[in-house]
Amino acid sequence: MTDAALFLPGRADAGAAVSTASGAGGIEGLPVALSGLVKRFGDRTVLHGIDLAIPAGQFVSIVGRSGGGKSTLLRLLTGLDKPSAGNIDIAGQPIDGLRREVRMLFQDARLLPWQRVLENVGIGREPGWRERAQAALDDVGLGDRASDWPAVLSGGQRQRVALARALVSRPGVLLLDEPFGALDGLTRREMHQLLTRIWQAHRFTILLITHDVAEAVTLADRVMVLRDGDIALDIPVPLPRPRRRNEDVAQLEDTILDKV
Repeated sequence: MTDAALFLPGRADAGAAVSTASGAGGIEGLPVALSGLVKRFGDRTVLHGIDLAIPAGQFVSIVGRSGGGKSTLLRLLTGLDKPSAGNIDIAGQPIDGLRREVRMLFQDARLLPWQRVLENVGIGREPGWRERAQAALDDVGLGDRASDWPAVLSGGQRQRVALARALVSRPGVLLLDEPFGALDGLTRREMHQLLTRIWQAHRFTILLITHDVAEAVTLADRVMVLRDGDIALDIPVPLPRPRRRNEDVAQLEDTILDKV
């Protein structure tokens, strides 16, 4: 599977504005529904009959230990893998291979080193791609780095470029697989702020995989614990944004950690 087929995928000014009129604008979240979802690898069952409904535009964080089935779930949602049993519907349509409305962002930005930043974002090369790629870069605060090579960017800037690439095709569902895990603490906080602003502007549906319970509570409307292939906890986060660590946040984190 090529990067171009997937459109899968940096530290700029954290206060960069998000343009709802840009080429990445007009995004609307899509509802996601899982019914009796099972995934087996040989004799090993990784997911045990998962039932889950995510409303359009909701931000969901999924936490759990390594090997609990989190990344497998995301691969099923992208269409990269097929379930052993059960169904996955996005906007009422079953998943049958890759879908344009679903994009994924990894921990590794996966930029093409022989392409400049603008070309990395507009990798699909569809009509009007340059304007949409530039608008997406503007949204992530890197509009002035379009002509740069990936090698001159910091880790945080590369991840911003990867985010722009995921957004340029206007996805209805954005899947995030530990996208900030390799970043330093300051850059990670800036990426949290950026992602929150873009999500609030466009309201696409987000599923974030993370080992960091604090990150999950900081970002999401809802946190789920996936443990040994089952949903061990599904809890809302009814706290105003921006979120700072306080007694309410600490209590939620403790509740989640008890189930991990």
